[in-house]
Amino acid sequence: MKELSLNILDVTENSVKAGAALTQIRLEQTAEALTITIEDDGCGMDAETVKRVTDPFYTTRTTRSVGLGLPLLRLEAEQTGGTLTVSSRHEAAHPTNHGTIVQAVFCTNHIDCPPLGDMVATMVTLIQGHPERDFLFTHTRPDGPPVELDTRQLRQILEDVPLDGYEVLQWIQGYLREAYAAEDAEE
Repeated sequence: MKELSLNILDVTENSVKAGAALTQIRLEQTAEALTITIEDDGCGMDAETVKRVTDPFYTTRTTRSVGLGLPLLRLEAEQTGGTLTVSSRHEAAHPTNHGTIVQAVFCTNHIDCPPLGDMVATMVTLIQGHPERDFLFTHTRPDGPPVELDTRQLRQILEDVPLDGYEVLQWIQGYLREAYAAEDAEE
């Protein structure tokens, strides 16, 4: 994928399909690295699936015989000298504490490091497409305060107003763009 935000969208969609009520998307950026962590409370995977999940010829989908999301993310991370790890706890073995954690580390000073892309559009797309799910987004960068959005807090404030309403999505987009602009102004 041309931008990491599209990889994040793809992996997060997998979390939603796994039944996650809450998906945490954490971006931790330093001068030399970007760590992307996507953690969910979905059904999780058994050990055999975790071993095979980065194989492009393994997929649980019935619509096609390849699954490229995690294999591409792993390839992109490794091309920069980074890594990809996947850990999971299946709900059958861990009924109260299950889910999956995908973590990719990119060496940002490497010539093959893809750009992050538009995280605002990614978050708006996720919320619009899955207004019943919760997302906790945090992006820390070397300078300035983190960019954060927690849909659980929005639900408390908005009470019965759906998150996929036009005005709410416009507000979320503006809020995130303003948070990124404030951080950019400090650099």
